[in-house]
Amino acid sequence: TDRKLEPGMPFILDMAPVHKGYTADIGYSGCLGLNPLHDKLLADLEAHRELILREVRERRSLREIYEDVERLMSAQGYANRHRAYPFGVIAHKVDRVTERRWSPSVFGFGTQSLKGLVSDAVHGHRDGWSPLWSPYRFSDHPPRPGLWAVEPHLGFRGTGAKFEEILVVTDSKDPEQSAFWLDDDLPHVRRWAEERVAA
Repeated sequence: TDRKLEPGMPFILDMAPVHKGYTADIGYSGCLGLNPLHDKLLADLEAHRELILREVRERRSLREIYEDVERLMSAQGYANRHRAYPFGVIAHKVDRVTERRWSPSVFGFGTQSLKGLVSDAVHGHRDGWSPLWSPYRFSDHPPRPGLWAVEPHLGFRGTGAKFEEILVVTDSKDPEQSAFWLDDDLPHVRRWAEERVAA
C-alpha cells in the first residue's frame, strides 16, 4: 500500500526470495521506534517457536500442533491472525523452485512457487498428506520430511507480530535431529536471548 510508516508503528517484512532454485521464505516483525504492545507480542512469540519444535519432534499431527498453537495464543490473550491466510495455514512445505528468467506473480506469490505448492498438494492428496499446515482434516498427519516455512502470527487490537522461519523435518529417530530450525541466528531469537541476559 502507499501507507507511510510513522513513529511507533509496527511492521512485518514478509518475503520469499528465490536464489538458484532455493527459497528463503522469511518474515520479521519490527517497529519504527518504541511500542510496548509490539514488544510484548514479540516476546510472547518465543513460546510458540518452542512449542512447535517440541511437538514436531513428538511427531504430533500438523492439525494437533496448529490447535495447540491456537490454544497458547488464546491463553496469552491474542487472536490467531494466520486464520486470515488462505486455508488458515500456519505453515507450508517449501521445495526447490524451477528458475525462469521472468516469472509473474499472483496475489504477490511467484507463479513458480505456487506451481510447486500445487504439485505437492496433488501428490500429497494421492498419498494422504498435505503441504499445507492448517486446522483442517487434510492436515491430520505428522509433518513430512523436508523444509517447512512456519509463521505463527499473533494479533491484538490492530497490532500484529510474527516470525516466519524454515523448519527442517527429517526422518531421523534421534529427536534432536528429527526436527530443527534452519537458523538460530535471527533477529527475534537474538532479541529473546538478550532479554534473558538483561533479566
